[in-house]
Amino acid sequence: MTTSTVTLTGLRAVYGAGTRRVTALDGVTTSFASGTFTAVMGPSGSGKSTLLHCAAGLDSPTEGTVTIDGTRLDGLGEDELTRLRRDRVGFVFQAFNLVSTLTAAQNVELPMRLAGRRPPVGDVAAALDAVGLADRAGHRPSELSGGEQQRVAVARALITRPVVVFADEPTGALDSAASRQVLRLLRALVDDHGQTVVMVTHDPAAAAYADRVLLLADGRVVDELTDGITAAAVAARIAERETLPTRTTAEQSW
Repeated sequence: MTTSTVTLTGLRAVYGAGTRRVTALDGVTTSFASGTFTAVMGPSGSGKSTLLHCAAGLDSPTEGTVTIDGTRLDGLGEDELTRLRRDRVGFVFQAFNLVSTLTAAQNVELPMRLAGRRPPVGDVAAALDAVGLADRAGHRPSELSGGEQQRVAVARALITRPVVVFADEPTGALDSAASRQVLRLLRALVDDHGQTVVMVTHDPAAAAYADRVLLLADGRVVDELTDGITAAAVAARIAERETLPTRTTAEQSW
């Protein structure tokens, strides 16, 4: 039976008041099954980054619930939420977020060090080897290409063996060759390790690596693709959605 690693129920995120009221998410209910790769897409301001941040426990929704690996986030204190993110969630961001003074190996082991734990012998080397950087363990970020830095970030996301990896535009700062390497790594996390990956992207070519594509508009899930996912199919569906009338509302939406 397929289980859900992350479940979102009735998620609303509203900021401001009066004429400055902004609805970033407008009643989103969806889930991300274990061992699947989901791409979340939508035009700028559609709510896709807000959805990812709420799903990962980085932001709190105004209404609704987020459940990760059977734990509801709204019932957690700040310390408990920090531990859950540290132990069960991995993050890969567009900007890499590596510490410039640390080597690749030190960056990879940083999450465990911050948790007061020593990485098991060989785990850091294995993580770097998994992303093709075993020979770059002693290099600092300034000595690595953009694609290599992002691969270090992927290795860092895996060192704690999280139940879900959230990736926010992970190829946005990379050239096409480096993008393909990173996307293949994310795909391999699902196929080879049964990982759950949720990726926000604006690129149909990146979305084509996923098992499922969610399309957002005005803070709502408006479409979903699960079969025949190719870059051309995703681009065509997006173009089709853009020809539909936009929602009229007194609230501004992201």
